[in-house]
Amino acid sequence: MTKFRPCIDIHEGKVKQIVGGTLDTHNLATNFESEHSAAWYAKLYQQDQASGGHVIQLGPGNHKAALKALQTWPQGLQIGGGINLGNASSWLESGASHIIVTSYLFDEAGIFQENKLEALLKEVGKKHLILDLSFRKHNDSWIVATNRWQTLSQLHLNQKNIQSLQNSCDEFLIHAADVEGLQKGIDEEVIQTIAPWLEVPATYAGGAQNLSDLEKVKKLSDDKIDLTIGSALDIFGGTGAIYSECIAWNQRNEIG
Repeated sequence: MTKFRPCIDIHEGKVKQIVGGTLDTHNLATNFESEHSAAWYAKLYQQDQASGGHVIQLGPGNHKAALKALQTWPQGLQIGGGINLGNASSWLESGASHIIVTSYLFDEAGIFQENKLEALLKEVGKKHLILDLSFRKHNDSWIVATNRWQTLSQLHLNQKNIQSLQNSCDEFLIHAADVEGLQKGIDEEVIQTIAPWLEVPATYAGGAQNLSDLEKVKKLSDDKIDLTIGSALDIFGGTGAIYSECIAWNQRNEIG
C-alpha cells in the first residue's frame, strides 16, 4: 500500500535538502538548511509514527548527527551513505532498522560486485538490507548512478536485474537522481517501468511537488511504491506539501 515516508538528509552534520545531481560538484545547490538537528526530525517522525523513513549521510562529517537520530527512534529509521561491510552491523546495533547501500556494491569502473552483496547478506541478513537504486537517464535507458550520483554504472533498469536484486534485499530505495531536489515533478516513467516487476517494498524519491504526487504514485505503481517528499515539504522550507497533511494521508489510507 502506497504511503508517505519521511527522510533526513545530512550534509556536513546539518539537515539539508540538496539538488541531487549537484552533490560532489563545484556547483553544489542547496535548497534548504535546517535550524533543527537530525534527532529533532527523528523525534517528530516517531511522534507521528511515520515509519520506514531513511537517514542519508551525504558525504563525510555526518556520523554523529546520524547516530543521534537513530538513537532517538531505535528501529524506526533506516541508514544510508557510506555503508560497507565493515560498518554495516554497527549501524544496526546503533538502532537502524535497515542499512541502505549502493556505491559499495560497485567497483571504480561501475561493475556490480556480486561478492560484496553476498558478504553483506551474510553479515546482516536479507531482512536488514535495502538496495538504493539511484537512476539517471542515459540515452533511452536508466542506469544506476554511484559515487554520490556522479558515476554511471553498468547496471541498467530492466526486469532481469530487478528480479535478481530483489532476491537479496528486503526493500528498494529508488532515487530519480536527475530530478532529485528540483520540485518539478516525479519521474513517472521510472515508476511505471519498475512497478510491475516488484515483489518487495519500494520507496521512490525525486522531484515530488505536493500531496497529489502521493495519489499519482499510488496509481502509477498499482499501490506498490511509497513516496518520499523532500524539498517541497514545509518542514524543509518548501511550500508545495504540508507535513501534517502527508501524515493524515497515511492515516486515511491505513484506515481505508
